[in-house]
Amino acid sequence: MISMGAILALTLASTALAAQSINLGSATSFAVLAGTTITNTGATTITGNVGLHPGSSAKGFTTVTLHGAKHLADAVALNAKNALVAAYNEAAGATPVKKVPTELGGKTLKPGVYSSAHLGLTGTLTLDGPGVYVFKAGSTLITASHSRVALINGASVCNVYWQIGSSATLGTSTSFKGTIMALTSISLKTGATLQGRALARNGAVTMDHNTINSSLCAAPATDEIASSQAAVTDETPSAPWMALLVILLLAFAASLRVTAGRLRR
Repeated sequence: MISMGAILALTLASTALAAQSINLGSATSFAVLAGTTITNTGATTITGNVGLHPGSSAKGFTTVTLHGAKHLADAVALNAKNALVAAYNEAAGATPVKKVPTELGGKTLKPGVYSSAHLGLTGTLTLDGPGVYVFKAGSTLITASHSRVALINGASVCNVYWQIGSSATLGTSTSFKGTIMALTSISLKTGATLQGRALARNGAVTMDHNTINSSLCAAPATDEIASSQAAVTDETPSAPWMALLVILLLAFAASLRVTAGRLRR
């Protein structure tokens, strides 16, 4: 009985702590995706597909080096846009959530789900360890010039997601990592680089002498959030943890009954 209780407890614990990576579906192959327009200035390199829907205007691409396909207001772009909407909503509902201050610069974070009314980055944000990182901003994401996101100890750019409630702006020469999913628009200032994706649901993506590379994540990531995410759970116990406690208590009570029965014999 004790062994069975322990097995059930471990199973529930695993369920409570593990969460799948955000499913981008048919948007996975896109490095840039927008709703209204895509505009570029200067020499920009994009590795991955470029898509636009329902808009059809992509300007400034004579100076873009594109390693991928361009889909403007076609069925492929529509499917990618629908997948983006689903992924955006999935990220918005990701739990358990830990509140963080607006400024992420100077912080080192473990895998988990983090949220703030606004998100900003001045300096370096370090993501430490394998697992899924989801950052949720109620409104904007804005980075200062020369800011960067650093990945250490197995953290993967394929498992970093930024769900932005309005628009995202990457400052001049910012070095950013992860998939940005903005409800409105995404702007990359002069010299900003993005290892990941710039996916704007309803508005525009604006580029200026940038490098955007999604090639490391050509297929959907399936890593699970590491058990270290337990450190970022809400203060209120979740239902799986309450069930775990009940099972452990029942297993303990059963062991007492078995012991009592043997003593009576």
